[in-house]
Amino acid sequence: MTAISQLVLDENNIAFHPAIGNSYQLNGLAKDIILLLREGKSKDEIVQTLQAKYDASSSEIFIDVSDFFAKLKVYGLLS
Repeated sequence: MTAISQLVLDENNIAFHPAIGNSYQLNGLAKDIILLLREGKSKDEIVQTLQAKYDASSSEIFIDVSDFFAKLKVYGLLS
């Protein structure tokens, strides 16, 4: 089971990792990325999906997604 799939998300955009006891405050975009990762979407698929949802340029979304992926790696939630 991946760390992303273990996260418990609530309506206040808090992600809790029960195995290690850490909580993370997310914004809406970050929560969407986690939900899409759980669906098995690739980085490119996530960018395309979020570009349509947020009506933003693909370069803006790509930068945001890349930055969030880097943070997930730092916290050990993504390899």
